[in-house]
Amino acid sequence: MELLVPLNDPQYAAKSVAYTGTAGSTTPWPSGPQGVLVWCTTDAYVRVYSGTAAAATVADTPLPANTPVPFKIRNADSPWGVSAVQISAGGTMYAKPINKE
Repeated sequence: MELLVPLNDPQYAAKSVAYTGTAGSTTPWPSGPQGVLVWCTTDAYVRVYSGTAAAATVADTPLPANTPVPFKIRNADSPWGVSAVQISAGGTMYAKPINKE
């Protein structure tokens, strides 16, 4: 079983953002992490993006409420972030950069 290792460097601090019918997006983190652990307080669609901010849409990955899910960072050489938009009710998305052990 692989373990997830939260990154403790201040540049990889956890972030949270509110979302409604309008997507909420984190400010970008610098390149480096292998992945990000994401969870939301309500059902939401989630997008992990690299480069410029890209708002989540209903075409993105649906995430059930209060279920942490690790996502791989596809383009680890660019700044990246996470965005969420509600499925039926607004909430807060939390995201923490991670590596695998």
